[in-house]
Amino acid sequence: MAPPKVANQAPQSAKPGKGKKGGGKSRGKKQKKPEVDIFSPAAMLNLHYIAHNAADCLYLRGFSWPGAPKGKKGKNKI
Repeated sequence: MAPPKVANQAPQSAKPGKGKKGGGKSRGKKQKKPEVDIFSPAAMLNLHYIAHNAADCLYLRGFSWPGAPKGKKGKNKI
């Protein structure tokens, strides 16, 4: 005998790979970022190589001045 048909079943998408994205992690829990000491010797050495001046140093550490223009995200395509 054939199995009974379910009437309230939604049709499946015709294109594979389309649908919800994600690794199956729950949305409710957010991982806490560890506190990072921006004045540690390793961070200062890194800052020495990437910053060009004091204003650049503060900007890279997240301390921008009021009214500063927001930079473009991503790579500039030519």
